Amino acid sequence: MRTTDLVAKAARNTFRSKTRTTLTVLALFVGAFTLTLTTAVGAGVTDYVTKQVDSLGADDVFIVTRTAAATTDGPTKYDPETSSASTGATAPGLPGASGSDPLTAGDLDELAAFEGIVSVDPIQTAAVDFVQYDGGDRFELTINPTSSVTKSDLVAGAQLDQSSTNRQLMLPSDFVEPLGFADAEAAVGSTVTLGITDVLGAQSTVEATIVGVSQQSLLSSGAGANQALVSELVDVQSAGIDTGDPRYAIAVARFDTSLTTDEVAALKADIVGAGYGAQTIQDQLGVIKTVIDGIIGVLNAFAVVALLAAAFGIVNTLLMSVQERTREIGLMKAMGMRSRTVFALFSLEATFIGFLGSAIGAGVAILLGTALSGALSAGPLAALPGLNILLFEPMSILGIVLLIMVIAFLAGTLPASRAARKNPIESLRYE
Repeated sequence: MRTTDLVAKAARNTFRSKTRTTLTVLALFVGAFTLTLTTAVGAGVTDYVTKQVDSLGADDVFIVTRTAAATTDGPTKYDPETSSASTGATAPGLPGASGSDPLTAGDLDELAAFEGIVSVDPIQTAAVDFVQYDGGDRFELTINPTSSVTKSDLVAGAQLDQSSTNRQLMLPSDFVEPLGFADAEAAVGSTVTLGITDVLGAQSTVEATIVGVSQQSLLSSGAGANQALVSELVDVQSAGIDTGDPRYAIAVARFDTSLTTDEVAALKADIVGAGYGAQTIQDQLGVIKTVIDGIIGVLNAFAVVALLAAAFGIVNTLLMSVQERTREIGLMKAMGMRSRTVFALFSLEATFIGFLGSAIGAGVAILLGTALSGALSAGPLAALPGLNILLFEPMSILGIVLLIMVIAFLAGTLPASRAARKNPIESLRYE
């Protein structure tokens, strides 16, 4: 019997017992449907996070802090020489910055001496009270300290120019309408007022020009400011009081882009070994992806349970089929059909059941998932533009279909073996 004839016969035989086959296909459908959706969620979130990291444009930097001394005997005694609170060297929201000792000029020199480090720049931070446009309402605003080394996902305008002497601001897109601008394009080029309170408690204002409007991001928040604006804010905040040698919560260490992944890891280990904390943007991505993978793994486990249950259903369906078709099997073998052909026939029936369940499950998941993803993007997830929560990748879908077909094939080997071993004389006598 030719292969095409064998496949066609297996497909026809599958529907000899429509009810049993339908129930088995439905069990596979549940597993395929769930697995397709969970895989799409993982792909969608990972794709969004990766794009966010790529848009930052800072894949050659370490965010460096000084590691706080570990204690096991209770709280650490206050030391005015090292306390970050006493120097104002804090950077809320930055990894590793909160609670760490400030960096000094000596620390910056030590970091710059590491082989592979190209430059080390401290990041100054300033706490802004509000932003206001043309005498309108005032809104709380946070300046993102890492905006001096990263790029924004632009809605309108241009990136910050760190070499410019003009005070430049990157405005988050959700501030455009509240401040009174018609749209993002209208905001570009406008001058806004920033309120800031100095160390003596007096409130002052600083003017800045909006050069761009940024999309809201998963990995960075707040407004961006170029070095000229940050320096002005820091000067106003200090109120002209000399607090001694400058100290910083964090610094940006740029490394040689020609370094390999292993060399970057070794350089990071050396920096950490010297008593500093060092993180790349990719490190932050890795943490997020680990959380995502853990959640998706749990969801996938439910799909696997459904597939295992469906596998037992396939075994039951084909065992019943072998029992009902005993005389037919005996007749086929009496007419010259080999045992391996009988085995192949029943194995193909199992595989075809697997194909039906997986294809229908994946297809329905794609149809419903695409509609759901669009509704979520326009509704609850509208605050995260660019996030396609369900991303259906062709290769992933194909992999799921093939995986379920393999599971079905393996489940069908026991009934197929039993059919192949039947004695034709005894089978023909079967009542």
